[in-house]
Amino acid sequence: MDRHIVFSKELTKADTLVLKNLEADIQDVAAKPLSEGLGMTSSQDPMDLTMDPDSCIISEEEGIRDTAALQTMMGLNDPKNPNFEPTVFNSWDLSSLGKLEPAFDRLLKSYIRLGKSVVRNETDIVFLTHLILYFTTSVPSALLLFTHFSWFHGIFHVVMQVSYTGAYTLMMHQHIHGRGVLKKDYAWFDQTFPYILDPLMGHTWNSYFYHHVKHHHVEGNGPDDKSSTIRYQRDSVLHFLHYVGKFYFLVWLDLPLYFISKGRYQVAARQTFWELGSYVFQYTMFKLNPKASLFVFLLPLAVMRLGLMIGNWGQHALVDRDEPDSDYRSSITLLDVPSNRHCFNDGYHTSHHLNPLRHWREHPVAFLKAKHTYAANGALVFHNIDYLMMTLSLLRKDYAHLAKCMVPIGERQIRMTMDERIAMLKRHTQAFTEDEIKAKFRKAQ
Repeated sequence: MDRHIVFSKELTKADTLVLKNLEADIQDVAAKPLSEGLGMTSSQDPMDLTMDPDSCIISEEEGIRDTAALQTMMGLNDPKNPNFEPTVFNSWDLSSLGKLEPAFDRLLKSYIRLGKSVVRNETDIVFLTHLILYFTTSVPSALLLFTHFSWFHGIFHVVMQVSYTGAYTLMMHQHIHGRGVLKKDYAWFDQTFPYILDPLMGHTWNSYFYHHVKHHHVEGNGPDDKSSTIRYQRDSVLHFLHYVGKFYFLVWLDLPLYFISKGRYQVAARQTFWELGSYVFQYTMFKLNPKASLFVFLLPLAVMRLGLMIGNWGQHALVDRDEPDSDYRSSITLLDVPSNRHCFNDGYHTSHHLNPLRHWREHPVAFLKAKHTYAANGALVFHNIDYLMMTLSLLRKDYAHLAKCMVPIGERQIRMTMDERIAMLKRHTQAFTEDEIKAKFRKAQ
């Protein structure tokens, strides 16, 4: 099965190490007869991919391989390690830049020193890079549209903003979980810049924080999660359109009602204030300059909300029928370029649900350390596909493609045929009835 593993040259160093490690595990299992491994007995459900963690026998060779990969990844993350490498740019690793001209080398080193003095974590100089990018392009472009509008500029501005939204949103993902990304000396700016940039990127003020941190991570795609996928047939276009439409037109009402239902009245009031305040601001700007507001605020808002729902659908489309309230079995892990190189390891969604406060650079390390636990819990890993294509592949019912993108972990997954993978994935997209939800979700009981 390892013939389907594809290594992109643009993968992060950590993703390359993880994927090579998993490929070696696949080859190890393929090289030994079934009788030496766990296998499946005739009485076992072929779709039950869980296994006893104690039955995972780690060979000496695998142990050495895992240790070497982990030491390399941890060294890249540790400022005290000589191999430490901060993230300065999304598209390039520092080590990939090669030998620079002396002037550029001095400039880069000066910028890195500056970045380390500004960002909260020394790995995260890339956040300063992005803030500089947005305040030197998005903000001036928006101001220019309001003072000297042109249709060409408006279209160019929207295209530019859409290209920024993924990285910006995942930078804000780190921001809302960590309550900032800059050092305390810059707390005033750290807490202020979202109020300037959020509307330009399609976010309403503080909505991401309230929906994602205060709501989604509390409910975990369960019955009370207003963005839950469990009641939908996740390969149905009609169900997907209903899912997106509900978020588009009712999130302003659904979210405060959720907080009220949980007795969190102050949170409901604050969330409503910021959501409605955003709409009032955008309406006011539209009255002042309709054409500029269309391109600066309204189109980014429409694109962002569609993108958020496409992403969440892809992240939580494959939900185990038997244990749907398990973080391992209701979310997935992606080893791909768009999610992990350009969007700060967003592909490690299971790892994020297991520990929402885990720093984005630590996800590959945490995954590799716990890969046998992932396997024991029937977790799903994919590569060479992002959340957008995951969603589109499901809506096209292209399970053969998804099966090829799957990176099997644990012997039972590794020994599955392509047809068995497809059958398992189809089973994971089935909608849950209300009776099933009551029976299988502990919070619903």
